[in-house]
Amino acid sequence: MKIFICLIILVIITSCQYKNKSHSKEAELIDSTKISCCNQNNPNLRNKLVSNNNAQQYTKTNPATTEEMVLIEGGVFTMGARDAQFARQDEYPAHRVRVNSFYMDPYPVTNAQFREFVEETGYMTTAEKPVDWDVLKKQLPSGTPKPDEQYLAPSSMVFTPPAHQVSLEDVSQWWSWIQGANWRNPEGPGSSINGKDNYPVVHVSWEDATAYAKWAGKRLPTEAEWEYAARGGMDDYIYPWGNERINEGQPKANSWEGIFPNYNTGNDGYQLLAPVGQFPPNHFGLYDMAGNVWEWCADLYHYDYYKSFANVNEADNPDGPSESYDPMEPNVVKRVIRGGSFLCNDSYCSGYRAAARMKSTEDSGMSHLGFRCVADAN
Repeated sequence: MKIFICLIILVIITSCQYKNKSHSKEAELIDSTKISCCNQNNPNLRNKLVSNNNAQQYTKTNPATTEEMVLIEGGVFTMGARDAQFARQDEYPAHRVRVNSFYMDPYPVTNAQFREFVEETGYMTTAEKPVDWDVLKKQLPSGTPKPDEQYLAPSSMVFTPPAHQVSLEDVSQWWSWIQGANWRNPEGPGSSINGKDNYPVVHVSWEDATAYAKWAGKRLPTEAEWEYAARGGMDDYIYPWGNERINEGQPKANSWEGIFPNYNTGNDGYQLLAPVGQFPPNHFGLYDMAGNVWEWCADLYHYDYYKSFANVNEADNPDGPSESYDPMEPNVVKRVIRGGSFLCNDSYCSGYRAAARMKSTEDSGMSHLGFRCVADAN
């Protein structure tokens, strides 16, 4: 049990938000290190713990093309929360933002696309590298015992649903640190992505996503670009599809339907991940801007970032704060993630709202976290 707690210290746990005041001994220890579900902070796992690939070295052999991307005409929109029932404080105040035109991938990056990148460059993802304890221990409380070497082996966080209903206050009930879990083996040893070329790639860190984007001649979207694209030109929408709740009417996105985290009815057709493009696109022709996988953005995360626009009539192409800040872990660098995942449920969170913001350390990769790319339109 002590080893498992130590491993929880090493990783980010990002499924949704809320409900993290734990009462079990294990959960109290987790809480004492300021680790929880989506809306709290997490120690920086790997961005300084393993020798990184140099993202700057990856350049695609053939120049990137925007032929299969969607042109998003620039404009002005209101960025921020619409639905007070689920909105978080870091989504306020709503503010006017102008974005220039840009191209965006219609789908999240798939396993097939990421494989092409790896085969051409020899890139190794964060999850495929061991943790350096000498570096890690400097980020943990003094005296934290070193876990057995096998637990510092290449690993990643995998969603492992319990067989029965559990308290939503203890995220360790549905997340496991699995050795050998990575983009090729998303559930760990014995699993594979064979036959899943059209599924979104997962277990990719922000560093991995940035390296891929560099290779592809693209970049990650800014948070403003991502929300503008998700709204599809419909400024008053709560969700990319409109204002109807996700469980009303026809399936709208791959989300958790039923009782989280142990029972998913699968009414949307999927229990866990879905292939890309299985649900209707938004008004810009973009698929999966809600649910399925969270998506990395370029921006640093700052809890009070939106407050900096309180007296600004119109922000011009904002690209994020100059520094990261999360009050639950102020010394850890975070990046924004957007869009929700197959784990999001209205009884637990509503990450598929167009305004929903979340964050994760640059080195984190999980079984419900992916990305898509953009390119400038000039």
